[in-house]
Amino acid sequence: METTPPQGQDELSALRALVAEQAAKLERQDAEVTKRDTIIDILRAQLELLRHRQHGASSEKIDRKIEQFELMLEEIEASRAEAEVRSGRTPLPELEDACEKPKRRPLPDGLPTEERIYPARCNCPTCGGTSFLKAPDKVVQVMEHVPASVKIVRHVEKRFVCKDCDTSVSGKMPTLPIERGKPGPGLLAHIMVAKFDDHIPLYRLSEMYDRLGIDISRSVMADWMGRASALLGPLILLIRAHIAAVDRIHTDDTPVDVLDPGRGKTKTGRVWVYVFDGRGYQDPRPGAIAYCYSPDRKGVHPAEHLSNFSGVMHADGYAGYNKLYGNQIIEAACMAHVRRKFHDVIKLKPSPIAQEALSRIGALYDIEDRIRGMLPDERRDLRQQHAKPILAELKKWIEDAQKTLPQKQKLAEAMRYALSRWSALSVYLDDGRVEIDNNIAERAMRPLGIGRKNSYDHYQVLRHTLKRRLPSRQRMALHHESGWVRAPGILDGCSNSCPGIGYPMVTMRRKAASIWLRT
Repeated sequence: METTPPQGQDELSALRALVAEQAAKLERQDAEVTKRDTIIDILRAQLELLRHRQHGASSEKIDRKIEQFELMLEEIEASRAEAEVRSGRTPLPELEDACEKPKRRPLPDGLPTEERIYPARCNCPTCGGTSFLKAPDKVVQVMEHVPASVKIVRHVEKRFVCKDCDTSVSGKMPTLPIERGKPGPGLLAHIMVAKFDDHIPLYRLSEMYDRLGIDISRSVMADWMGRASALLGPLILLIRAHIAAVDRIHTDDTPVDVLDPGRGKTKTGRVWVYVFDGRGYQDPRPGAIAYCYSPDRKGVHPAEHLSNFSGVMHADGYAGYNKLYGNQIIEAACMAHVRRKFHDVIKLKPSPIAQEALSRIGALYDIEDRIRGMLPDERRDLRQQHAKPILAELKKWIEDAQKTLPQKQKLAEAMRYALSRWSALSVYLDDGRVEIDNNIAERAMRPLGIGRKNSYDHYQVLRHTLKRRLPSRQRMALHHESGWVRAPGILDGCSNSCPGIGYPMVTMRRKAASIWLRT
């Protein structure tokens, strides 16, 4: 009988031990992946529950919980992918009936495609042969970012003069947005979209162009924006006319700080928004948003803006709207505002009564989630069948609960607010084209808040710089004289190093161009 040499037995034992170790390692990784899969499923369920209960921008606490769960979900999914890569196994395919689970989306069609070919060797690395059979190519598609570029367009209008009669003949050059100006329509459109839709302040755009080797100052771009805005006047009028011609709109307003020339300070103006969005009930007409500015919040401004409108208007409880309601305009109140009143009570102190109110209002929103996107008649019928009894019970419950509460409590105030708006809150039951709340208008106001925040961060950096670098006596003297200081003049007296600011002083001077700050 043949026997294995001792050396071979040792190698065999070592291999067996290695295999056993790898098997144990794979088993542990499988258990870890299974555990994380379970956690992911739990978090997804909790996330969907929170999203289901979230109704409008007023749910600040739920918003924060959703963000926390989303971050946890991202970390767990990343760890699971790392474990799968280490194990050398591909992930299991998704179940066919689990259509709600996210799947990898294909690359979008219509993008320019660049093909890079990597040729194979012309001789076999093993035997040196040169005769081959065609095998399937390995193809991997990725999306790539092409950095922005700016070009010079030289417009040349050819001109001739007739030899016989001296008549001038010339080509037709297109009209430029800004005569004798540098920007073409594409550049102006890019700057306007970046500022007003992407909320990038002009000083940041100036820095972005500087990285491309192009010097466009903030003040120059501001002048371009003013001139381009004047050109858009006819389009703005068409949008407002479109909104005035529909029969359902959402409106809201927000304060804005604007410059007050000649006084060295700012004043508070008002921006009004008017929105038409019929996607919730399959309206074929295009949606539109119109913004209007006024120097104050007097009711004459919305009356002027809506002089040609008739139909249902979603709005908050602003008293300036009261004169508009009547024969032409029907008020539709916002359930999200009612919900926010009860939510504010809970933020101050836990309240079972306020929580019960939120639960009942949440049941109304559950119905809205199910009927969103249906035709108006279907929405109305389902609301009459399901939402109308809940709303009637909610009113009776509020009336009964209010009698037991001190009238000066915040909870009682929330109930009085709901009852005072009840007729307008019930309008949506009888019309499938009316929404339960005014969140459409509030979402249209968010861009102003984002742009305000980005500009405010810039202001804070400059203010922090002044406080750190300006001598206290000089700050006191400036405050005593006018209370306002021109930022570039102050920064000119600072040294080139400014620790703790995060910007070199040369950058700060560029940011501070044409800016006045209160000391």
